[in-house]
Amino acid sequence: MTRSYVQKLSTILLDAITDKDPLVQEQVCSALCALGESQPEEALRACEEHLRLHEKLAHPYRTMILRAMETVVSNHISELDKDMARAVILLASSEMTKAKDLVWDWQQAASNVLVAVGKQFISTVMEEMLSKLQPGALPHYFVVRTLANLSVSNAFGMVPFLTSILNTMLPMLGTAKHDTTREVLCYALQHFSEGTLEYLANLDQAPDPTVRKDAFASPMSSAYDILFQQWLQSREAKLRLAVVQALGPMSNLMPSEKLEEQLPKLLPGVLTLYKRHAETCHVSKSLGQILEAAVSVGSRTLDVQLDSLLAALHAQICVPVESTSPLVMSNQKEVLRCFTVLARYSPDRLLAFLLPRLDSSTERSRMGTLHVLRHAINSAAAQMEVKKPFILSAMRLPLLDTNSKVKRAVVQVISAMAHHGYLEQPGGEALVEYLVQQCALPPEVEPQTAGPSSEELPADSVRAVSVRTLYLVSTTVDRMSDVLWPYLLEFVTPVRFTGALTPLCRSLMHLAQKRQEAAPGALLIQYDGNVTLPSPYAIATRLLAVSSSPYHGDGRGAASLGLLNVLHRDIHPLLGQRWATTIPLLLEYLDEHSADTLSQKEWEEKLLVFLRDTLAAVSDNTWVCQLSLEMCKQLPCYNGTPQEKNFLYRCVGTTLGAASSKDVVKKHLRELLETARYQEEAEHEGLACCFGICAISHLDDTLTQLEDFVRSDVFRKSTGIFNIFKDRSEVEAEKAKGALMLCYGHVAARAPRELVLARAESDILRNMFQCFSTKVLGVKVETKDPALKLCLVQSVCMVCQAIRSSAQASCFHFAQKAELVAQMMEFIRAEPSDCLRSPIRKKAMLACTYLVPLEPALEEQVRADMVHGCLQSVMAVLPEPEGDDDHQEPLYLDTMQALEDLLTSLLQRDMTPQGLQVMVEHLSPWIKSPRGHERVRALALSSCLLQHFLEHLHVSALVPFHNLGLLIGLFSPRCADLWPATRQEAVSCVHSLLYLQLGYEGFARDYRDDAVERLLVLKGGLVHSDPATLFHTCHSIAQIIAKRLPPNQLISLLLTLFEGLGDSDKNCSRAASVMINCLLKERGHLLQEKVPEIVSVLRSKLQETWEEHVRQATQYSVSLLASQHCEAVVSSLLGSPLPFDSQTCILWRALAVEPSITAQVLELLLQKMSRDVPFKESRAFLLSSCPGRVATLLPLAATCALSEVTSVAASAPAVLELYPQLFAALLLRVSCTLGVQLPRTLQAKERRATGLALASRNLDPCSSAVDTLQVMLLRGGSEDVVQCVELGGGWESLRTSTGHEEGVARLASAMAKFAGPRLPLVMKALLCTHSSVYEVQRVTSTAFLAELLNSSVVKDLMLLESLLDNLAARQKDTCASVRRLVLRGLANIASGSPDKVRAHGPQLLTSMISGLDDGDDPQSLVALEAMLGLAKLLGLVEPWDLRSVLLHVAVRIRPFFDSEKMDFRSASICLFGHLNKACHGNCEDIFLEQVIGGLVPLLLHLQDPQASVAGACKFALRMCGPNLEREDLAEAFQKHLQEGRGLHFGEFLNTTCKHLMRHFPDLLGRLVSTSLFYFKSSWEDVRAAAPMLTGFLVLHVEPEHRQQVDLEQLLAALQLLLKDPAPAVRMKAAETLGRLVKFA
Repeated sequence: MTRSYVQKLSTILLDAITDKDPLVQEQVCSALCALGESQPEEALRACEEHLRLHEKLAHPYRTMILRAMETVVSNHISELDKDMARAVILLASSEMTKAKDLVWDWQQAASNVLVAVGKQFISTVMEEMLSKLQPGALPHYFVVRTLANLSVSNAFGMVPFLTSILNTMLPMLGTAKHDTTREVLCYALQHFSEGTLEYLANLDQAPDPTVRKDAFASPMSSAYDILFQQWLQSREAKLRLAVVQALGPMSNLMPSEKLEEQLPKLLPGVLTLYKRHAETCHVSKSLGQILEAAVSVGSRTLDVQLDSLLAALHAQICVPVESTSPLVMSNQKEVLRCFTVLARYSPDRLLAFLLPRLDSSTERSRMGTLHVLRHAINSAAAQMEVKKPFILSAMRLPLLDTNSKVKRAVVQVISAMAHHGYLEQPGGEALVEYLVQQCALPPEVEPQTAGPSSEELPADSVRAVSVRTLYLVSTTVDRMSDVLWPYLLEFVTPVRFTGALTPLCRSLMHLAQKRQEAAPGALLIQYDGNVTLPSPYAIATRLLAVSSSPYHGDGRGAASLGLLNVLHRDIHPLLGQRWATTIPLLLEYLDEHSADTLSQKEWEEKLLVFLRDTLAAVSDNTWVCQLSLEMCKQLPCYNGTPQEKNFLYRCVGTTLGAASSKDVVKKHLRELLETARYQEEAEHEGLACCFGICAISHLDDTLTQLEDFVRSDVFRKSTGIFNIFKDRSEVEAEKAKGALMLCYGHVAARAPRELVLARAESDILRNMFQCFSTKVLGVKVETKDPALKLCLVQSVCMVCQAIRSSAQASCFHFAQKAELVAQMMEFIRAEPSDCLRSPIRKKAMLACTYLVPLEPALEEQVRADMVHGCLQSVMAVLPEPEGDDDHQEPLYLDTMQALEDLLTSLLQRDMTPQGLQVMVEHLSPWIKSPRGHERVRALALSSCLLQHFLEHLHVSALVPFHNLGLLIGLFSPRCADLWPATRQEAVSCVHSLLYLQLGYEGFARDYRDDAVERLLVLKGGLVHSDPATLFHTCHSIAQIIAKRLPPNQLISLLLTLFEGLGDSDKNCSRAASVMINCLLKERGHLLQEKVPEIVSVLRSKLQETWEEHVRQATQYSVSLLASQHCEAVVSSLLGSPLPFDSQTCILWRALAVEPSITAQVLELLLQKMSRDVPFKESRAFLLSSCPGRVATLLPLAATCALSEVTSVAASAPAVLELYPQLFAALLLRVSCTLGVQLPRTLQAKERRATGLALASRNLDPCSSAVDTLQVMLLRGGSEDVVQCVELGGGWESLRTSTGHEEGVARLASAMAKFAGPRLPLVMKALLCTHSSVYEVQRVTSTAFLAELLNSSVVKDLMLLESLLDNLAARQKDTCASVRRLVLRGLANIASGSPDKVRAHGPQLLTSMISGLDDGDDPQSLVALEAMLGLAKLLGLVEPWDLRSVLLHVAVRIRPFFDSEKMDFRSASICLFGHLNKACHGNCEDIFLEQVIGGLVPLLLHLQDPQASVAGACKFALRMCGPNLEREDLAEAFQKHLQEGRGLHFGEFLNTTCKHLMRHFPDLLGRLVSTSLFYFKSSWEDVRAAAPMLTGFLVLHVEPEHRQQVDLEQLLAALQLLLKDPAPAVRMKAAETLGRLVKFA
């Protein structure tokens, strides 16, 4: 191509640079850069010419062009010749200096071009710049700035010019009056200095190695005088900063004498800027450079300035650091750099300044001092080596600081000290102890939250840093090993270091393991003269005790056990092998659990087993006694942690149990009793457990110590005669008694059973009651303290349980039994009956439970009082209100369980029907209680008692269960209780009673009766509170009862149920009525029926609304009447006014109670519904074009009546019998009532009824028909059909004209899926509708039949042929909707019966082609259906059948690719994909032309705004790939166009075009011309994709194929797109223009 082509491209792009959208401007700039990548000189020349010719082009656009030029120059600097470079330099220089005023973006862009060119053509650039730099005249701002930037970007090329530049510029310094000029001159001096320093630092690589620093000394000295003495005093902050930034690097080039002379002025001058500037980073950086220069020349005057320097720098380091402020962070780094210089220069002066400030009154000062000290220790280690003692001594004050931030800083200093050997010096131990103290900090000590302006650290930061530091120092600093071991062991046992145990143990483990590796077999702890180290017993006790709370303190359990394992040889030499097995198991157990899942009781038991194993492994009485002594010593240490102290108590008991020295055991037990903190109730359990565990091995000694203590002065009222309790109050004495009672209880529970019986009454119970009550003046006085009561009850429970579990319990005569029962009942009665405040009543009932089986037996009245008292105490307890905390829920459950156990134990004493009757009589008032929570509890207890009775039933002879009817009559109405739990428990009771009856009839215990077992199935249905379900279930239960009830029990059962009709719970009253009705029906032949009386009171009973027995009588009577006069009853009821009132509805539903008459009723209603026309044209609309339709009354009434009748469960058999007729009639009824209105009279009446809440059902004709259809399906056993349609919203769709077809399809699909066997008769009823006079009925029936073909059930039932014939007959229907639905049905064969498609292929294809060519459908919906159908069928028909229509279909659907309707685009493209799929492996050339012709539309519609169209394009392209017979192209389609995956369109299009142009370069012209058509697409994304496609095609085609493209046409089209209203389109057009350079 000629140069004019590139110019034309450039011109188009440069003209588009003025686009208003910034993104488009950026893309145009990128396109220019792309043009420059291919033809850099041409692009630069075009840009240069454009800027030169368009002088009035606004500077923002000039800036964009200059930016593009900079990019091209930077990337192709080596390819530019001198002429082009000179032209660019002249242009950039002109652009930069054209405006005298500053226009920053524009002039900076021009300057950047010059800097870019200067990297290669420095001489030419300098020639131009120096021409702008004339002596005596101030240069342009950006001339100076460009020179400055050149000195940094190309120091080697620029430095040789600096001498002359400085000579020219220095005189200008005095003439510069404006601050901006002065700023840029300072900027230049700064960069000149930096460039020179870089040059001098790399002289070995410099072009002129003879350049010396001295050459710049004089100019810099002169410049310094003006900058420092004049400009630094300016009021303009920016100028002052520019000056100080320049002074830093300049100081390194000044003569040493001049620098030494100026330092006394320079340093104070720079320091002054700290006060005048908020952003001090540049000041600090410059100061650091000046200090480095001063130190490098060996300045002697720096000492004089040192104090002021340190003060100023210290103030800077104390500025709070905000993580969001990079400038402040940068300033901190520069200040620390200054301190590093000073620390190496004068460490003594630095420390003399810093260390006193550790005692500063301000937090910031102390923090900053510590920060500098840490930095000095790290960065000036050599200079600080001899200062270690001094620094260590000074650190004592910070150790006392309580500020969290200071603490953290101290820890960081300690970390630095550890790495540099400070802690090995005398006094280092204090720092280690401080570090451990910080590890022990509780999280709550530190601030929890911080406001936006707060400088507080986040919570737990000090502790977290300390823990991390301790571990790192222990594990990574080898020199610290001898410092920390064994010193850290001293912190293990003190309580104040508990919080640090986890990190301590981990560090100690690491240190110990290192020592073991160094000296295997040696003891780790050497006690030679080291009295501060804890003993092995203390270490073992401490680590074991804290392990009981394993997840506290970051997992101290695992850490403590791990340390124990490492120290096994030091604890005792025999423990190594045993602990090597047991401790890993404990650690594994902890790993498997978490704080939420760990059972504390189970874990503590594992630790006690570990302790017992340890004691057994040692088997040394002396060692055991020493360990027990240490455990007792440590007990007071855990006063603040009750759980750990109680565990340690248990450890003491375990250890004493293993001791063989009785004197030691007695001594420790006595001391425990004397030193226990009885006022702390939390300790009672631990002390008691200790004595209980000890009693396993030392029962006599334990009881002796307890008895001696009971006899002591602790129980005397007068404090003046107390012995060891002289300072204890009476309340404390009471608490001591409680603890002692618990001790006795635990002793009884733990001691060997064979020894407990002999001591139970004489020693244990006697002393317990002595603790509980005292005598004053000979009168027995009992305490009212609830805690003491609870201790007594718990202890009695344990004693009684111990007695009962003894092997000799059956022979034991418990003389104090009655007394104990009376005491327990007294406690129970004293508890409040409305709430649970304590577990006293639960424990007391448990004690009674354990007492009941013991001899002697309780008197009958005592048992009755016991049951009555316990029920009265528990049953009335109010439930927790909704939403309250459920902390009392466990107590309530435990109390109910205790009551259940007590009643069961009482029943066990009299396992007879009479005994059962007695227990139920006690519960009867609660079963009938008006309060629901009382009923549910009573039923639950009754169920448990009956289950227990059944499980323990022993029938020696066939005896009658004489009270069966009474009991069933009591429980069975509760099956409909308002409370779900009561209902289920009632069923359980009935279930147990019927099995009891079977047991008394002689059936085996494991016999299972099918009828009775069905109760358990029915029980599950009682969870929900739907009344219909409940009463239906009650009816079923009554049937089962009637089936298994002995005849002699029927009367008693009925009488009891009649009493139940007056139940306060209406549900139960109704349930009783239902059961009476069922019993009368099932067993009525045994009773005299009084039908005449029922008929006579029919109307009067109907007025008593919602009384269940009235409704039962009414329904029963109407059933009898209808069995004799069915047609008359139906006709009479149909004459009732619409809408039916509630009484009429009751009567309709009564007709379904008797299955023998229900079928007759349904047949009569079907006749009534079908006899009259479904609607009439309203006269008010006869003259209009769209007359209204009004429903006729008789079919409407019959529809409502059908709904009422079929809503009754008993109508199911009749519904099943008439299922096809009902279904077809109701479905057609639905179609006929679409849009049909009620008569005006009924409309007004319905509004009044709705306002008064009288209407029982919606009278809307269509809605009532749909509702009736649903009810009929449910009653016909098609629940799954109803549910399936409901889930898809089908029922709502059926009611609307727009969604009716979809609703019918969903219904047909559900019928095919769940009601297949019923379809033959249903189809038979619907097939005849093809000749219906009502078009809507034809549409509905066709939609239903068409959807059936979507299921294989049609083929399975051999209905396919007849259904196809019927649909074929409908294809010529005058209604387009019918024709469309016929095509849908024919296509559905592909999914319903794919194996039949080949047999009917020609017929199906003919029908579809006919649909494609249907000219009677102006909206082309038939054609759309044909396309959808063909897509389904193509893969299944014979290839030969398809070949004849392939081309016709492809040509016919092509116009739909670009249809404005989304459905048409999606369907046609999807069908095109299927056509390609059908041709795989056998694509004819004539069809290949269609494939190629469709590529561009398919590629571009991937960007279609509709996702379904884009998805169809993905599929179609994947199918096109194989037909193109290029493997890499097909693979690209498969890789990028996967379903469900996102598409990177640009990447995919690039890859596709690359393959297309490699394999089909001859298609370039055709593809480009096709894409040009879409430049005018109405969819923005498609318009943007079209130039993208063109650009990628051009990108990947070889240049010799360019003649295929009409470049003039393409450029014109792209130029138009650059004016498109959519920015995205303009961006893509610009991008494509950049790629067209390939044809240059």
